[in-house]
This record gives sequence, C-alpha cells and structure tokens, in this order.
Amino acid sequence: MPANSDHEQPAAAAQLCKMSISSQSTPASQDLDSMLRTPGNQLEALTALLERENRIKEGAEKFLKLPITDLMRMQVESELELATSEIELLTKRIELETSRRKKHAVGPAAKRKFAGQAPPSTVRLRADSSDKDKALDDFRTALSQANSYLKSLTLVSSTQSPSSPSSTSSASHSSSEQDRTRVDIMNKLVALFQRNLRVRYEITTAALVQAVIPSLADCRSKQCRAAAYRLVRSSLVDSSSIQELRQQPLDWFIVKSLARDNKFSVEREQVIKLIRTIVDIAAEKRDTRGTGSTSIPLSEPVMRAFIAVAEHAEDPFRSISVQTLAEMSLLDLDLVARAGGIRFLVHALGEGPVELGPVLATTFLHIMDSPRTRAYMRLGIDVEIALLAVTDAYGRGADHADRMRRCAKVIQLMLRTWSGLMYFCMEDQRAIKSIVDTLRIPSLDTREIVLDMFFELLNIKPPEWYKTFIDGRRLTMYRKPRNFPEPSGEHKAQQGGPEALKLTDQYIALLVLVFTNAGLLDALTTMLEERTTGSNLTRKATLLMAEVMQMANRVLPLNMAANIQAIPQVFDLAADYTRGEHRIVGTSAITAIDSFNRNHARLHPSCKSSRPRANSAEDAVRRGQRQVEQSKIKLGMQMDDKMFQACVLETQIMITKDSTKWGFDPLQELVEGPFLNPKRLEEAIKVGRFMRRLMAFFHPFSHQFSDMPRKQQNLRWVRLGCSLLTTLLASPDGVRFLLYEDDFLKQIIKSFAQLDPFNGTPESDPIFSKQRMTETLTYGYFDMLGTLSKHPEGIELMEKSKIFTAFYHLIELRNREDLITAVITNLDYSIDGHPRVVLSKALTCSDIPVRVFATNHLGELIHSSPTPTVWMLRLLLTQLYDPAPEVCEMAIQFLEEACESMEVLELVVEMQPTLDHLGDIGHPLLLRFMSTPTGFRYLNTAGYIDREMDMWFHERNIYYVVQIEIFLAKVFSSEATEDDEDVLAFDGVVPPHFYGEMSKTELGCQVLSERGHFAEFSHFIRQHGLESEDLEVILKLKSILWAVGNVGATEGGLPFLEEEEIIPSILEIAEHSLIPSVRGTCFFVLGLISSTPQGAEILDDYHWEATLSPLGHPTGLCIPVNLEKFISLPKWESIEVKTDADIRLLPPTTQTELEVISAIENLGNSVIVNTASRSLARMKSRPEYRTVFSSPAVFFRALHTISTQRYRLPVRRYILDLFNIELDGPVVHAISEAATNLRAPPSFKQSEAHISRVVSMLGLKHPDGESSSDDDELDGIPEEQAGKIPVITLRPVSRIIGFNNG
Repeated sequence: MPANSDHEQPAAAAQLCKMSISSQSTPASQDLDSMLRTPGNQLEALTALLERENRIKEGAEKFLKLPITDLMRMQVESELELATSEIELLTKRIELETSRRKKHAVGPAAKRKFAGQAPPSTVRLRADSSDKDKALDDFRTALSQANSYLKSLTLVSSTQSPSSPSSTSSASHSSSEQDRTRVDIMNKLVALFQRNLRVRYEITTAALVQAVIPSLADCRSKQCRAAAYRLVRSSLVDSSSIQELRQQPLDWFIVKSLARDNKFSVEREQVIKLIRTIVDIAAEKRDTRGTGSTSIPLSEPVMRAFIAVAEHAEDPFRSISVQTLAEMSLLDLDLVARAGGIRFLVHALGEGPVELGPVLATTFLHIMDSPRTRAYMRLGIDVEIALLAVTDAYGRGADHADRMRRCAKVIQLMLRTWSGLMYFCMEDQRAIKSIVDTLRIPSLDTREIVLDMFFELLNIKPPEWYKTFIDGRRLTMYRKPRNFPEPSGEHKAQQGGPEALKLTDQYIALLVLVFTNAGLLDALTTMLEERTTGSNLTRKATLLMAEVMQMANRVLPLNMAANIQAIPQVFDLAADYTRGEHRIVGTSAITAIDSFNRNHARLHPSCKSSRPRANSAEDAVRRGQRQVEQSKIKLGMQMDDKMFQACVLETQIMITKDSTKWGFDPLQELVEGPFLNPKRLEEAIKVGRFMRRLMAFFHPFSHQFSDMPRKQQNLRWVRLGCSLLTTLLASPDGVRFLLYEDDFLKQIIKSFAQLDPFNGTPESDPIFSKQRMTETLTYGYFDMLGTLSKHPEGIELMEKSKIFTAFYHLIELRNREDLITAVITNLDYSIDGHPRVVLSKALTCSDIPVRVFATNHLGELIHSSPTPTVWMLRLLLTQLYDPAPEVCEMAIQFLEEACESMEVLELVVEMQPTLDHLGDIGHPLLLRFMSTPTGFRYLNTAGYIDREMDMWFHERNIYYVVQIEIFLAKVFSSEATEDDEDVLAFDGVVPPHFYGEMSKTELGCQVLSERGHFAEFSHFIRQHGLESEDLEVILKLKSILWAVGNVGATEGGLPFLEEEEIIPSILEIAEHSLIPSVRGTCFFVLGLISSTPQGAEILDDYHWEATLSPLGHPTGLCIPVNLEKFISLPKWESIEVKTDADIRLLPPTTQTELEVISAIENLGNSVIVNTASRSLARMKSRPEYRTVFSSPAVFFRALHTISTQRYRLPVRRYILDLFNIELDGPVVHAISEAATNLRAPPSFKQSEAHISRVVSMLGLKHPDGESSSDDDELDGIPEEQAGKIPVITLRPVSRIIGFNNG
C-alpha cells in the first residue's frame, strides 16, 4: 500500500499542478472587475476571491514539498508568487471597503448608492489605474510600504521559533515557513522598487543590507538567498550606492555563494547579476578626462571567487563570467590585475573557449592602445599566446584544424587594428615572422589554413576561376562575364580623375609591406621547393604570391613594389642549371604567375573606358551579329513577289486562325525584314487580310495573346508584338492602319476603362486584373505601349487614342501598384511630352510605394543617362520636398551619385534648391555644393557656411572621426557582412569633410583664413600631439588631424599647412606617439596630404613616398621609407601589482592551526593537492582538530588564503566545506574581528619559534630531530622547546602534512 501511494504521488502532483495553473489562468483581477462592475455586495465578492487565492497558495506550498522536476517547480513557484501578491492586494481592498462602509454606513439606501459607484478598473498597480490606486502607489505611500517591508524583514529573524532536538521536523518546517515569508517580503520590495524608482534613492543601502543579511545565511534556502541578492541588486541606482555597498559585510557571503555547485544555480545567477550591475553602474560613472579609467567597488576576495567561476570549464556561468571580466578589464584593469584576472584572460585567449576569442582579442587590443594599460602586459609573452594554435600546430592531430581556423580568425582580427599590428611588429617583427615561418614546415598539413588567413587578411576575394587555377587546369575557357558595367558610370568616374584608393586599401598596403619584409614571399618559395610536381597547396601558394605582387604593384610606391616584384629566390631556382628539380620548380612558378597575370588582366582590366575596345573578341562577335542582321534585313527588303508569297504562306496565318499552328520564325523574319519595305507592308495591309489577322491576335478581347500563360517559351510573342508595332510606325500606311483601320488601341482603352470605378458596372474579370498581369502575357501590352512611346508617331497615336488619359487615371487608382510600375518602367522619356508628365504625376501621387518606385526609376534613368538632363534633375529635386522620409532619402542618394559629375553638380547648383528642411541627411549634398564657387556663394549668402563652420568646429569634427573609426572597425571585423548598413553607407573612400570642401574654392579659403580655425588647429596639434593619457584630448586630436588632412588634400588648402609648418609636427606624431590609433590617424592624414602633386613632393622630402598611378597622378597613399620607425612601439617595463597577498597575518599560535593552514595552502599546488586533501580529511576526522575547523579565526585564515592565491573552483568549494561553520551575520562579524586582530603590523618579523614550525614537504621538525609520520599523533612543538633548535642547520628537515616519513 505505501508503495502504491508513492507510485501515485507524481501523478497526483501533476494533477495538482494542472489544477493550480488552470485556476490561475484567469487572474483574480479579471474576476474582480466582473464582480465589482455589477451592483451588489462587493465585500462578499472580495472575500470569496481572497479565499480562492488562499487555497491556491496552500496548494502550491504543499505541491512544492513533493519530488517534482525543476521546470515544474519553477512554474509552481511563479504561481505561488502571483497568488501571494493577489492576496496582499485583495486584503488591502477589503480593508478599504470595510473602512468605507464604516464611514458611510447611514442606511441601506446610502450603502447601495455608494456600492453602485465605479470600482477600480484593475487590482494591479499600474500607471493607468484609478485615483485610489494612484494614491496607494504614490511616492509617500510607496516609501512607507518599503520601510514597513524592511521592518518586517528584520522582525522575521527576531521571531524565530525555538526548536529542540526532539522536534527536528517541526523546526525544519518552521524554517521553510520563514524562508517563504522572507522571499515573499523581498519580492514585494523588488516589485515596489521597479514601480517606484524614486523610492530606491530614499532607502539607504546600509539599512537594506542589514535587513537582508539574515536572509543570506547558510541555514536559509537557496531561493531565499537568491531573492536577497536580487533585492540588493534592485536597490542599486548610482555610484554612491555601489560605494556604500562596498562598505557592507557582503563579501564573504558572495564568496561562499560563488563557490557552491550547480544545484544552487538560481543563487549563483543572482550573485553574478549583482556583480554585473555593479560593473554597469561603475561604467556609467566612467570619466573620459584624465586616464579614462574608473574604479569598480569590488574586493579582491570577490574578484578571485568570480575568476574561479570563469576558470572552471564545466561551469554553466563560465561564458558570462569571462565576458564580464573582459568588461572589467576595460574599466578597472588594476583591479583585475590584482586578482590575477589578466593571467586568466591571457590563458583564455590562447586556450579558452573558441567562441570568446574575438571578444578577448578586442579587449587586449584596447588595453594595448594606451601606454598606461599596456604596462600591465608582459612584452613578448602575454598577447603572443593568441598565436599559439597556429605557431604550435606542428605535431597536432587532424582535430586541431578547427581550433587553428578559429585562431586564424583572431590573428586576422588583431592584425587589422593599429594596436595589434604595431604590437606584433615589435622586437624586429618576431610575432609576424613566427606566423610566416609556419609555412616553412613541410610536414604541416594545416598550412592551407594559414594561406587562407593571408587571403582574408589582405582582402583578396578569389573569383570563380581561381579554383581552376589551383586545380592546375588551363584558364583559356574562361571568358569575360557578360554583365558589362554601364559605360556611363565609368565615364563619370574617368571625368572625376584617377580612382582614389580606399582607406582599407591604404591599410592593406601597409600589411603587404610588413609581411613581405617579414619574409612571406620567401616562405611561399620554400613551399614550392618541396616537390617538383605541383599540388593544390603549392599552386595556392603560387596564387597568393601572384596576388601579393599584383597588389603591391597597385598600392605601393614604385621603388617598394619593384623590390617585391623581383622575387629573386624564384628566379634563382629557375636559373639553377646544376639541380634540375630547382629549375623545374622555378620555371613552373614563373609560368603560373605569368598565366595568372595575363588572365587577370584579360578578365579584370584595370584601365576601363566608356568606349568599347575595337579589338576585343566580344566586339568581333557583336560586330558579326550586327552584319548578319543587317544582311537579313537587306535581303528581306529586296525579296521578290514569289518568295514573299511563299513566306506569307509559310506563316500559316492565311490558312488558320489557330496561333499554335503559326510558324513563328518565318513570321518574325517577315516583320523584321520584308515588311520594312513600304510596298510589302501596304500589300499586307490592303491586298490580303494578313495584317488584320495578325493584329487581331494581339487584340485584348480576342483572348488569344492576352490569355497565353506567362511562360518562357511564350515571351517571344511579346517581342514579336513590339517588333510589329515598330515596323508599322516606320511607314505612314502602318500609322494610318493603327489609327483608323485596326481596333488594337481602342480595345486597349476599353480594357483600361474596365478598371475605372466611375465607369459603370465593373467587370468581373477585367483584362488588366492582378491575376492576369501575373499569370498571362497581358503585361506585354505595356511593353508594346512603351515601344510606341519611343517614336514621335507612336506618341501622336497614343495622344489621339487617349492612352495617356488612361495612364493619368491609372495613377490615381488604389492598390494597383503593379499597373503603375509597369507604365513607369516601360515608357520612354527621351521625347518631351506626355511620358514625362506621366512620370511627374507618379512622383507626386498620393500612394507612398508608387512615389518610392517612381523616384527609384528616375534615379536609374539619371544614372544611365550618358549626359546630364535638366528635366530629370528638376524632377529629382522636387522629390527632396516629399513628405515621406524614405522618398527624400532616396532622392538625396541619387542626387549625391549624380553630383559626382562636375557638370551635373554645376546644373544642380544653378537651380539653387533649398535643403535646410532635410536636416542631417542633406548635409552631404550641401557639402558637395560647397566644392563649387557658385554653390559656395549661394550657401554663404544663405548663412549656411557660418552656421555649419561653428558646428563643425565644436561638434561635428568629433562625430566625423567616430564615424570613420566605426566603419573601419566593422569592415575589418571577422563578423562583418556585406549587407551591414554602416558598411553600405560608407564606400570606404574618405567621406567629404566640411573644411576640405571649403578649401576647394578660393572664396572658401578666404573665409577659412578670416575665421582663424586652421591656426587654432595647428596650435592644438603642437601642444597636444604626443598626449597619451587624456582620452578626450586624444579624440579631439584625431578630429583635428582629419580636418587638417582634408584641407591639405586640396591644392587651395595645402598652403595653409605650409604656412603653419604643421607637416613636420604630424610626422613627429606618426613616429613618436605612444597611442597606436593616433599613429594610424596620422598615416591616413599623410595619405590625404599626398593626394596632390605638391603634397606628395613635400612628403618626399621627409622620406615618405607617395603611390602614383600609371599616369603619374598621386593616389592618396603614402608609405614611410623607414617602416620600422613608424610601425613599432617603444618597449616598456611591466609594472608590479600590489595585491592583498602583501598583507601579512600573524602566524598561527597552535600546531593544529599551523598544520591545517599549511595543508590548505598546499592545495594550491597541483603536484601535491591530492596528498594535502587526504591530510585534511584525516585531520577533520580527529577530535583534536575539531576546534580548529569550528574556529572563525582559522576560517578567516582559510578565506584569506583563497582570496590572495589562485585556487580552482572545486578546491575552493572543498576548503569552505571543511569548516563546520554556517555563514551568517554573527559569524561574518567574528570573521571581521579576526581580520582586524590577526593582521600583522608592518614592523612585524617572524620569530625563530614560528620559523621552526614551518611545515614543508620533508616533515615536521621535532625537538629530538625525528620527523613524525602521518599515522603518529600530530602534536605541536611546545614554546619552551623552540629555543633548543640550533640556529644554523645544513637544511631544515620539514614536510607537508600527508607525506610519510622516508
């Protein structure tokens, strides 16, 4: 019978859970609303609801005592919390109702009248509740409730019921009741804090912590401790509150909670959330002035406990702990260093979770950017561990490849930042060379991963034919892709001068130079020497070599590129006639590189022109096709009568009306050939019924062409219809036929009329319905009308047939964007007239999607137009005033692209558009206007120049540098995607700068000189150029450098730099600044200055060479001749961090304490940890050590030991579990007193007696000179015998507790 009851218990539990949850599925607040809205006895209704909630609460409490799953337990606890809050609120309602009845109890009539008033709308306290709810939840009431909750929480501890040994079950029941009461009160207080943020400022942290401490005791449940930590977290609001929390005795509770196992995950989660809240509040306080660092109010014991959680590989909170430590190191690196966190983060970077590698790499890159923070790192030791998976890959198994790929991603991330690149280039590029040298290991099968890393690092995107090259096949089968770029865009690019290199290209040029100096090409040559017969790996190495040489030729100065192009080792191999295999390898490599270059030049020509090349293979094919077509047309027009009649009969049109039996090819030849002869066309129209039958096929209401399914094989009929109309328009007889004799245009008009809602009864299945437009060839009618609009005769036909009138009505239709877009897309706008009016009407219609589409189509027309068209630009400028923001943004985007052409820019400026209403999105366009004299005068007259100049001087300079650095960080990130909004918004070329655009005109230079801004910039650079501590000054320095660089990038602005003699100052910053990112900013700025011939000549005098195009124009990239001076940081000495371990304690006074503490210290040694743990287990089982494991003073010594040294999480947990001490308020107080009493003064020196008691690995020294074994009784040495120990001994015979003698 008991077995059956035990077996049925889970089923009953599940049923009870369902009943409880179903009872709560409709909240009491809804029942209360329904009952209180009906006139009647409200007090009874409230009482009934209160009884129901009490039953739910009792059922949930009983249910929690049953063995249930964790998920079910969480659900029940949630229901219990909800029921408790409902009970509290219902109780208040009953009290209000009772007091109200007492106040107004004057008779039944009065009671009924009062009861009939509108009740509160909800039982929950919300912002939109009634006046009484607001009165209950206002600040004073909330503060009073919070104080009463704190008092209740304090009273719970004092009202603890006494328990006797005989009543253990009743005592545990009472304790669980108290825990639930505490949790209930604390949850209410948390909810109160969440509803009333102001209350948190009025409740002092000290008072709250003192009330919470009893709930953190070990005797309390984990839910109680979790609720206590949650309450403390909810009370923190600002830096003063976390500083006050630091003074409270919570550290040892947190240390104990973090050391618990996974069964206490709910408690540990709240502790970690509390730590993260403290870090977040400290981060908000962070000041950018001074060092830019802040102080996190966490003690070293808490930090070491937290680090132990992060170190434990199997801990579920490891990932969030590692990320939190990384955040802490950015805020308070000194705190993390004192607790040993840097050592752990470095280890995690090299061998930790691979998914956290990029996060940790970014953290260390930020640390390396400042001389103050990088002093905590050991040069050549710490950060280099990130390279471990690649540089130490030799001898690893195949499973190491995945880790190696992740490590390659981290290396790529670090080398794409100034901090990482400059750090790895220190000590003669030792780290860079170690990466390159991995390619020289012949037996390393994973070298392909390193090659792939170099491809990604140098931003080499292999096209589809690279696979063929690597496989060793010929490349002759690959032809140039058919999607030729539009000539207009290339023509505009050519007009704007030589193509400027992007910022990413400038940085990659530096990478190419760094890696070639580190021996990359030599290492690749070594790979080629391994075998005479090429493999995929060696061909991939050859491909990388060819790409590096190609890139060097494009982005490096001529002298530097020539040194790389030489590849002397490869030519030495090719010229080595003494060893045949060398000659084979060398000639094969040179042949492969030559083949690559030829195919690359053929498939990706660098010199683009709007004029097609006359000698290209594609032009020959097109030329031949055109000749064949012209020959066919000529022959067709000269066709005799007999042949013409045969062709007409071959089409089968005169024989049958079934279009499926018609001959399409002879029909197409007739339309595009003989019918171009007016005589043959007249014969087809007047003599026979050929043309009438053919046109009847295209009539909408004949349901032949219009009912054809929209399939690929049927699209040829649309093309035939367009060709037929073109042929008819070429002859007056054809025009007359379309206008007077054929019903094609008339039926088109009738079909459009079917859609007019004011044109009688609408058709059930109109010709131009959505379904037919999607599924049939009906859409082809718009192609045919577009063909008519290409010819003046066709436009005249459409005017007379009132087609354009139908178009105007179509644009006003709702929910037929498909028809409007078809009209806009197919009309031809080359002829002035109704088509342009239709487009302008679509641009201003009421439907936003139509306006967006029309604006996009207009932008495409402007982009594809070979010459700027005034009417298009006027329409596009009109869209700038559209009320829809998306239309304005699209119009601005197209206008910016069009204004890249100086001719278009001059036309737009002459129109003098008003752009002030656009706000920030119009600034780039206004900056372009400034670059022309006319535009600058127009904007200066409007007051824009003075207003913007002040804004850029004070604010937008900073915003400019932030945007550029964000772009570079994202585009170089390993997670960067091509569809990233920031990446798409910035094409990589240096964006226009206000001062740079101003200096492009003579009047702008005059205004800049009068305002004196450039002189102030120069003074700031000289004064703060080598600043390395103040982050705000460093950011302003970068912004000023970018402003000066943009001014120097123009021929009119360069004299400003020469007059102020600022270029030497910028060069000094680039070579001597201690901040890598500032050096990088100078690198980009010097590239801007070198973008003019005069600037390149000036920099050449300072040994910075500019990269030139094949025509000798500067490309905007400058490389130092002495690369080492720019790329390497000065060495530093690592600082010594003072930790709590430097605080000494008085030595133990008894031998038992000494042995226990010594054994605990030995647990930190991984070699003897097992022996020490066995010794501690034996000590704990002996009665003479019982007082030691129950002493708060010894417990403090153990806590001090684990808080000043590194212990793994299981060891920390083992040490804390050794002591028979339950942590609570009095124990923490006793520990604090022991900390004060045991702390040794600075002048304290250890006596000989204490030195003689040192326990080490060899044994415990006794007076008789013999060592005791583990089985002997471990008695301490008396004080009076300490003096008998000789002062000098050859070697102290001592041991660690747990080792046997001998």
